[in-house]
Amino acid sequence: MTADNPTGPLGGHLDDDDYPAYTMGRAAEMLGTTQGFLRAIGEARLITPLRSAGGHRRYSRYQLRIAARARELVDQGTPIEAACRIIILEDQLEEAQRLNAEYRRAADTPGPDPAA
Repeated sequence: MTADNPTGPLGGHLDDDDYPAYTMGRAAEMLGTTQGFLRAIGEARLITPLRSAGGHRRYSRYQLRIAARARELVDQGTPIEAACRIIILEDQLEEAQRLNAEYRRAADTPGPDPAA
């Protein structure tokens, strides 16, 4: 087995945060929540689990981190729909700030001298 040609049951996805490796039952167990909670945040479009060939929901580590954020808010008394909306807005703000910083860096970088 080499890094260029990984083999095994995960086919080289061991370090892939987006690989849908966890069943709904396992994801709920890892988060200490119910499968209904995972269905609810899916219905609120916070996360969209991939489906196995048999139609079962599969979750990635990235999706589990988002679900854990939602669970923290819900545990603090925030309604689930509001928690999902808060997380979506936080992520949009973070992305906008990242883009803004990129544009500022690009504006601060001197370009070619048009008079030369």
